[in-house]
Amino acid sequence: MFITLEESFKPMVIFFGLTNSPAMFQTMMNMIFWDLINTGTVKSLIDNVIVGTEEEEGHDKVVEEVVKRLVENDFYVEG
Repeated sequence: MFITLEESFKPMVIFFGLTNSPAMFQTMMNMIFWDLINTGTVKSLIDNVIVGTEEEEGHDKVVEEVVKRLVENDFYVEG
């Protein structure tokens, strides 16, 4: 957050050029999906989230949970 004499500003995106931005973003993804990553149904690498289940049944529920968590944390998905 940046505070000036007139108002404060909260960045809504990660600035390019900051050396720790990728690590920060990866840490955020790991925190959001930690339980799904631990069960092996979700893999996250920077801006890629991969959902993999053994059977088709239940796959859609995991995808819905991933999208729900992204929305709750103000992220969005482009397709």
